[in-house]
Amino acid sequence: MDIRKHIRGIPDFPKPGILFYDISTLIAHADAWQSAIDRLAEVVDPRHPDILAGVETRGFLVTAPLAIKLGLGLVMVRKADKLPGKTISHEYDLEYGTDILEIQADAVRIGSRIALLDDLLATGGTMNGAAKLFEKVDADVVGSACIIELTFLRGREMLLHPFSSLVTYDRLCCFRGRRGD
Repeated sequence: MDIRKHIRGIPDFPKPGILFYDISTLIAHADAWQSAIDRLAEVVDPRHPDILAGVETRGFLVTAPLAIKLGLGLVMVRKADKLPGKTISHEYDLEYGTDILEIQADAVRIGSRIALLDDLLATGGTMNGAAKLFEKVDADVVGSACIIELTFLRGREMLLHPFSSLVTYDRLCCFRGRRGD
């Protein structure tokens, strides 16, 4: 199944000039969503993770059904101050500033094999930040995967672990003469 047909582009969201790749339409189509989860399982399972980590918040949508399919637990990687209890934080650079990711302090054991998941890889900053967060707790990021990869932003080059995507967009998508992201 060509899951690309179930991903819609929404122009000018969240701001003018951005083309937002929306997985809501993919999730709403049971067969396409099942196909996406099955394909993610095929790329994640051979890495033999102990636990899956979903990156804020659409990554949770990807991680939860995959964790059930693979018989694994999941950890939520959240923005600062979103998780209860003691947390471990990592500040990382964005194109224009910084951000902070957190996990609960007791979320993973030392030496755990982590597979990171999100809906989309763009510049790689958030995925790289999540990997560094798990390094802080002496866990081993064995790979990451996303449904969508914007290859023209070269985010894969930032990652120091194996990465897989199901759908790639390899050039700037333009609409009405504006740059898409």
